[in-house]
Order: sequence, then structure tokens, then C-alpha cells
Amino acid sequence: MTTRHCSQCGSRMVVASIAERPREQCPACGFIAYRNPAPVAMAVIEHEQQLVLIRRRDPPLANYWAPPAGYVETGESVPEAVIREAREECGLEIVLDELAGVYSQADVDVLIVAYRAHSSGGRPVAGDDASEVGLFSPGQLPPQKAPVAGTATDRWLHQVILDVTAPWRAGTGG
Repeated sequence: MTTRHCSQCGSRMVVASIAERPREQCPACGFIAYRNPAPVAMAVIEHEQQLVLIRRRDPPLANYWAPPAGYVETGESVPEAVIREAREECGLEIVLDELAGVYSQADVDVLIVAYRAHSSGGRPVAGDDASEVGLFSPGQLPPQKAPVAGTATDRWLHQVILDVTAPWRAGTGG
């Protein structure tokens, strides 16, 4: 835990057992600094009967192929964030089809909400956090080994990518 001073009164925080968990609490005003996972929106996009993946430029999983994804920002819903991230990372306008899954893990500080979608405009072009965009036919996804080194987030995100792209890897598509 990294908070050092209370955001409410400025006193030094201490670790206390609250609801059977270690949490930072201010001994002066009682404020508790809860740590909650940040929501991430992911788009599993079909474009011209192919799966759209971006090659991630930055960690986690830099240089791995993954569906476009990014943090949900204050003032937008998760579906709005999925649509925005698709536009920013791969240049496509999309229509959401269905929820693909919600993914979390206790030792990872994000929660991923993934939607299946199809393109409705734009053209695939790398943007934002992508070094390139790839279009992959069913059964033709690039092989990606599980990260040997790296963080718990790297290993978990690799598993999420495998799960949301499973129909495409199996050759059945979205």
C-alpha cells in the first residue's frame, strides 16, 4: 500500500485490520484508503470477417497481439469506453454485439469488461497504444507464448487474451 498521508486531513496513514483485511487508515480522522481495481474496457472486434488485434506498444504485454483495450474514464460508461478505445487504438468505429466476459484476479489491480463487436466504419490504423494493427482470419491468429518473466498482470492478461480470442483461434470466429 502506498498512501502515506491522509487525503482528508493530511495525517500520516497507518495499516489497520479493517473487515479482516489490512487497509490504510488515518488515526486522526478515521478515513480509510480503499484500493479498488480500475475498470478496463476491451473490444473483441470483427472487421470484414477477420479479428482485429493491435500489437501493444506499452506494458503490460508490450509487443503482444491483443484486442484494443483501455481504462474507463470518469464521465463515460463501459460501453462508451469500449467504443472510444476501439477508435483510438485501431481507427475503427464499432457496434457492440454482446458482453464477452468480465475478468478479475485478486493480485491484479484492474477489472476487464470485454465486449464482442463488429466494425461499422473507419479503417484499421494503429493509434494510441498500438504499434500496428493486424487482421486475422479464424484459425490464423499469431501464436503467443505465455510470458515467462513479467508481472502477475502480464500473466493474467495473457490468459484473458486467450479466453476472449478462443473462438478465433479454434477457427470458428466471433
